[in-house]
Amino acid sequence: MTIDQLNARFGAPGRIVFHEGFAGYPEVVIANKYGAAEIALLGGNVLSYRPTGHFPVIFRPAKRDYNRGESFHGGIPVCWPQFGNKFSKDLPQHGFAKLLVFDVRGTEYSEDMTEITLGLKSNEETMKMWPHKFDLEFKVSVSMKLNLKLTTTNKDETPFDFSCGFHPYFRVSHRDNATIAGTSGLDFFNGVDGNPNDHQTHDLVMDHATDHIFRLPLADLKHEFAILDNKLKRGIALVSSGNTKLVIWNPGEGATMKDFESDDWSKFVCVEPVSNWPEGQSLQPGEKYVLTAAIQSNAESLH
Repeated sequence: MTIDQLNARFGAPGRIVFHEGFAGYPEVVIANKYGAAEIALLGGNVLSYRPTGHFPVIFRPAKRDYNRGESFHGGIPVCWPQFGNKFSKDLPQHGFAKLLVFDVRGTEYSEDMTEITLGLKSNEETMKMWPHKFDLEFKVSVSMKLNLKLTTTNKDETPFDFSCGFHPYFRVSHRDNATIAGTSGLDFFNGVDGNPNDHQTHDLVMDHATDHIFRLPLADLKHEFAILDNKLKRGIALVSSGNTKLVIWNPGEGATMKDFESDDWSKFVCVEPVSNWPEGQSLQPGEKYVLTAAIQSNAESLH
């Protein structure tokens, strides 16, 4: 669909507006009295989220355009049908959903909520990368929170294995000012030194390069964490469900991603709900798997 067609069918003035994004791919802004989020149809990446009157919640690099087929270290990438690359070496790092343009399946809004539903279905292109029939639906809504819901449905006649995750880049005043609350007492795989059985004895202070994959209690239906920034005097709450892992990552000083300015490493921390890692999980024919995340900032004023 063209931008005009998307706005005519799915748009609402002042609430849901489509526009041309980087490299000509459509993007959409969803907004209401509580805030606004911008989503790229390419990859379903939530490129920005800003509650009304607050400092931006999501980091987005400015150095390089957001283009198909290239890694983009910012926003909230959708990782599917694998997180990382340990599950399948035949798939791209973090899967192929980030390479595809999502269809718009619907939009709706009320006084307190604005929502868009995006989707991907298996086709000839996806079958070449991953020989399974699937339906992937991604709902993004702005209310008092930013709400994400990713639903995987097995449309095949046989089971398939997969994993998935959200990869939020949370904006901070400086990485060294950030602490991740809710991690104390958890075991984790330490990707920096390779220790598979490390243990966190206190809230994680982000003053060093970090690549931790935390193992979460399976009995918990919801998992609650917070990104605390002592300079902004802000806390960002993250509540997730459907994930058995939480990845916390920052590459450290001197990171050389080609979309980074020299100091971009210091502007974010990643706190990522992940379905499972590294082995993935099995989904039977007709079964659904749902991963959710809700993000809320408690900042009181614009900085």
